[in-house]
Amino acid sequence: MSEQNPSAARLLVADDNKVNRLLLTRSLELQGHSVKTAENGRIALDMLRNGAFDLMLLDIEMPEMTGFEVLEHLSADTRLRDLPVIVTSSLEGVADIVRCIELGAEDYLHKPVNAVLLKARIGASLEKKRLRDQLKEMVRRFATSEVAQDLQQSGFALGGRRVQGTVMFSDIRGFTAIVESQSPEETIDLLNTYYTLMFEAITSHGGVVNQMIGDGLMAIFGAPLPLEDHGGCAVRAAMDMVEMVGLLNLERTATHKSEIRIGVGVATGEMVAGYTGTQERATYTCIGDTVNLAARLEAHTKLAQRAILIDPATCHAIDGRIAVEALGPALFHGKSAPVDVFAVRDGSAGAG
Repeated sequence: MSEQNPSAARLLVADDNKVNRLLLTRSLELQGHSVKTAENGRIALDMLRNGAFDLMLLDIEMPEMTGFEVLEHLSADTRLRDLPVIVTSSLEGVADIVRCIELGAEDYLHKPVNAVLLKARIGASLEKKRLRDQLKEMVRRFATSEVAQDLQQSGFALGGRRVQGTVMFSDIRGFTAIVESQSPEETIDLLNTYYTLMFEAITSHGGVVNQMIGDGLMAIFGAPLPLEDHGGCAVRAAMDMVEMVGLLNLERTATHKSEIRIGVGVATGEMVAGYTGTQERATYTCIGDTVNLAARLEAHTKLAQRAILIDPATCHAIDGRIAVEALGPALFHGKSAPVDVFAVRDGSAGAG
């Protein structure tokens, strides 16, 4: 954008009438905008896909591809569907105006276009785009890439859907005692280091960390995006987490700091996944018996003296590919019958 005019933007004018293109271009350039033109809808669509534009002025009645068809293509393209489009057309019918708006057009102006009104509509549309771009950037910064992709593809809507996936809970054993034995700065540094390692282990196996509370975290494998072998991915991630904590402990003991131990619970099954909260503040999460069981298994690691505990469904999912030890049934709160518990052998030394 121009340094002389902070409100300047990159605009595309799509109109088959050469006079209209020239007059609109002149008017828009006098406002400080950078303008490119297209003589029909197909050319306009190609330019949008190969260039960077902030807004398009679109005629409806054009050869090769009408404005309606351009809007349909834009609405189906996740990269372009948020581009502001102002339709400029001589069509007078209310039905045509409604159709443009339903297809995603930001606004509709009749020809001949009033220059003052056009300037105001462009300014309002660019401001909306700026706010949408800020929202996207916030999503990229504060949400996982999978959640950001789901938001971009499906749009944000409160509610849920049933999915088959795997849930993991993990926390640091005896963390309260560690906090009391060191300075606040050391505690925050430990948590930042810990989460850096845990995120790497989880995300490298396709998991999504969707919740962090103190030293505890919750991760999902198989939502919001499908994940093949989500049970196996979760167990391998848990094993990497235990291994990384072991390597971290080598550094901590070398600097005379206490070692840390973690407990991980993993459960597989059906759950309800979606965005919960309000339009002002929401989060992506999963709920259901599978989630509750994973949390119970994580808490049970301390009693079982094992780092990684999994449920029968997860054990069935890994199908002997990873060594496990059957610990027998355990009765958990909220369950009417005992649940068979399995410990992942390679992680058996991590809990304390």
